[in-house]
Formats: sequence, C-alpha cells, structure tokens
Amino acid sequence: MTAWFLSPRRLGGLCVAAVLSGACATLQPEQTGRQMIGSPESAVRNTFGPPTETHRLADGTTRWLWSRQPFGHEVYAADFDAAGKLTRYRQMLTEAEIYRAQVGVWTKQDVQQHFGLPREPVQYYPLMQREAWSWRMYKDGLQTAHFSCYFDNAGVLRQTMIIVDPLGGDARHAR
Repeated sequence: MTAWFLSPRRLGGLCVAAVLSGACATLQPEQTGRQMIGSPESAVRNTFGPPTETHRLADGTTRWLWSRQPFGHEVYAADFDAAGKLTRYRQMLTEAEIYRAQVGVWTKQDVQQHFGLPREPVQYYPLMQREAWSWRMYKDGLQTAHFSCYFDNAGVLRQTMIIVDPLGGDARHAR
C-alpha cells in the first residue's frame, strides 16, 4: 500500500482554490447559481450555505431563500423541482420580481415565499389600517431604495411601493 501525501505546495494550492471558489459564490451568487442549474440540493447548500428560509410552494416545488437583509440589498432564491434538482436561481429584490406581486390577490404568505420575511421592523399605520413590510433594494440596479408591501387587516396585499432612499447611495460604491 502506497501512502499519498500532499506537499505543502499542493496543499497551499488546494486551499487557495477552495477559498477562491467560495469567494466567487459570495461575490457573484447569481452567476454561480445559474451555472449550478440541475445540481442537487446538497451541492447548492455546500456552495451557498444554509438558507435563511425554505418554502414548499403550491406547485410541489421548493424554494430556498438567502436574505442579506437588513443591511444588504439582496434576497436570493433557489427553486428546486420535486426531485430536489435546482431549476432556477435569481435575485428577488429587482423591479422585475417586485412587479410580479399581485395587489388584491397575494397574501402575506405569498409575499414571504417570494421575498422572504422582512428584516426591517414591521410598521402598522392605524389610520390606513395597513401593516407594512420593507426590504432594502437597488432601484434600477444602482440607486438605494426601500421596497414596501402594505397589507390590510385580513393579510391581503393592498399596495406596493418603491421609495428611493433620501440619504442617497449607489450600488457602484457599495460593492
């Protein structure tokens, strides 16, 4: 039986490769996630870590969410088919995803499954009789903003709103 040893040089090279692959997943999660389409749940968990939320959707698929809230501006979603294979990976706090929210149709559960629970304090406005959930986002991919969902007392989505952050900020300077 021959013993196999890693030289310090090879071990160092493997360590650098491991760190860089983890850094790529952290710095470019959408690109990394898209490259993993068809991968099993275990590979996705190994790459991105445990999700902050998991949801079983009505169509039998599963969605994992990774929230970078309240200080980040992203919520990433990985959708898995019934066999546990990755079918889709994307950033949820984009205008395209936000405009999918159906006022008068979606409930708190629908919003949570799509954007995750808010990490900002939930507000209640008694005169409007509305509960507001908010997330930080980048409007047009650059400008810091807040996305809010307003629910009636029955938990039905009644309004959505994107408000540009009055303190300014720009994604080009945050990354």
